[in-house]
Amino acid sequence: MARAIDADSSWYRDLRGSVVVVAAGKASAGMVRGARGFLRRGLIVAPTRAIEGEFPPSIPIECVAGGHPSPNAASEEAGRKALALAESLTPDDTLLVLLSGGASALMVAPAEGITLDEKRATTDRLMREGADIHALNTVRKHLSQIKGGQLAARTRARTIALAISDVVGDDPSVIASGPTVADSSTFADALGFLRRFGGESIYPPSVVERLRQGAEGRLAETPKPGDPRLARATTTVIGSRRDAMRGAADEAKRLGYHVIVRDDAIVGEARDAATPFVSDALTRDAPRPVAVIASGETTVHVRGKGKGGRNQEFALAVGMGRSLQATPHPYAFASIGTDGVDGPTNAAGAIVDSTTIERATAAGLAPRQLLDDNNAYAFFDALGDLIHTGPTGTNVGDLQVLLLS
Repeated sequence: MARAIDADSSWYRDLRGSVVVVAAGKASAGMVRGARGFLRRGLIVAPTRAIEGEFPPSIPIECVAGGHPSPNAASEEAGRKALALAESLTPDDTLLVLLSGGASALMVAPAEGITLDEKRATTDRLMREGADIHALNTVRKHLSQIKGGQLAARTRARTIALAISDVVGDDPSVIASGPTVADSSTFADALGFLRRFGGESIYPPSVVERLRQGAEGRLAETPKPGDPRLARATTTVIGSRRDAMRGAADEAKRLGYHVIVRDDAIVGEARDAATPFVSDALTRDAPRPVAVIASGETTVHVRGKGKGGRNQEFALAVGMGRSLQATPHPYAFASIGTDGVDGPTNAAGAIVDSTTIERATAAGLAPRQLLDDNNAYAFFDALGDLIHTGPTGTNVGDLQVLLLS
């Protein structure tokens, strides 16, 4: 799967002149390696400094390890450095922006009057309230100096952005909160999302006040479509969840499975999305053994005090479903984050099979109770059914595979 979504040098062959890079996201290291022959200098922002030391002194590439899923002080440092780098360029330069999953948190520059802690508290609370990526990024853009097209608007250079998508729909304005793409959302939209996900009273007052002022027209909006500052900026998506599905499908075929690839994305509340996914898979007409492959990005409305992630909750809900429990044939199902990280845990996801519920009962586990407490990690950890990959160096959302004998 990783090979299917790697960036390679073919994407960079048309680069000419003085090229300066800003790379942000979990796939930064791989994307920059592909471009190394074209670069003069730049900035890499990733969860670790994995690529540090790979460039000769003649190519000054600074590496910053930002925070994820919540931004940290290094994330803010990286955002300010990216803006300064963009502003330093001339019309004869090229700003190469390489984006991948996680960039929204790894590289931040809070708007004037908003602290990093206030922005972090806002996005963390939105996630706990079940906000999807569109809602999160709409708010992020309007609390930022770099997102929503503002990075490209701050430079005189030609801007070429290449993105590996971790969002359903592969909308360039959503990937990494679209630092090089015009933003059609508004302050009013962002304020509406606060009201929808918990209400204004649970968010920092300075954040609410900024969004109110913007909605009333007292603050400048993010760059909109047609803004002349973005006339020399282009953004291209070079990888997505479909590449991950293609890689999984190729491997399943090699192993002798008939393959069904579900094009519709898996979205919505993780525990609620499990039943329609299984029902759809069981009604597909295909010879056995069959591999049903899907992808997408669900959400979790955190109500309990346990630990887990959306993939673990999705897998637990699949295992608890009556449809698969009633099937007379063996099955196995896995849901994983392609970045190797599922929520605030050390697991990428989890696996369930025909024996899961029986083994859980024997171990004295209560699946429903653990799911209600958002404690899927404890369930799978006790059974030894967590999937540990470590960071994969890419991110194209979540991947689900159901094997039916």
